[in-house]
Amino acid sequence: MQLFYNPDITENTAQFTFPKEESKHIVKVLRKVSGDTLIITNGKGWLFSAEIILAKINKCTAQIISKEIQPKRSYNLHLAVAPTKMNDRYEWFLEKATEIGIDSITPIICDHSERKFIKPERFDRILQSAMKQSLNCYLPKLNNVLSFKSFINQEFSSSLFIAHCEETQRKSLKGEIKANTPITIMIGPEGDFSPKEIELATKNNFIPVTLGETRLRTETAAIVACHSVAFTNETLNGQ
Repeated sequence: MQLFYNPDITENTAQFTFPKEESKHIVKVLRKVSGDTLIITNGKGWLFSAEIILAKINKCTAQIISKEIQPKRSYNLHLAVAPTKMNDRYEWFLEKATEIGIDSITPIICDHSERKFIKPERFDRILQSAMKQSLNCYLPKLNNVLSFKSFINQEFSSSLFIAHCEETQRKSLKGEIKANTPITIMIGPEGDFSPKEIELATKNNFIPVTLGETRLRTETAAIVACHSVAFTNETLNGQ
């Protein structure tokens, strides 16, 4: 099944037209014609079946013929991850985390961060592509870049964790995860969080955790954390 994405469709939409670029892809590249059926999501959980009623290269129009809301996961995962020095590594994390299961991402700027800027438009496209590839109907939310201090000073309604490599007292993330609950995990830059940041996060109710015995790259640590939450929830829920 090929999944298309259109954020403007709602459960009340009866008919719509794809943007020019996507219309061209549907008609010229995929060779879809009038009468063909497309499967579409709006990234908010809805899955639509739509029949093409006008197949033009610059204007592909379809009519909704059925719709259903997809169930959400039993947990909510928010990862706050420092941008990596090489953009492609962060993009890899975004893609794989979307495939595994994540709800929101916040890029955070830390004391040891080498990259302090991101390209949100490109990151959003990667999230959309990964959502479609994995046949997921929920698009992860990419939040604005925040400083470390601004991030931890927010109000949270989730279990809070900070994963770091300092030789201080830490708990195992897998041992701390509770099923069916919202979770927020912070992952630092290549140089890790500074001791000051770790202390400040701990004072703000973030539990220091380890992701294993080896030292991981930022993007690898983020994927390990993402998978740990997904796998633990599946295990505890008996899936």
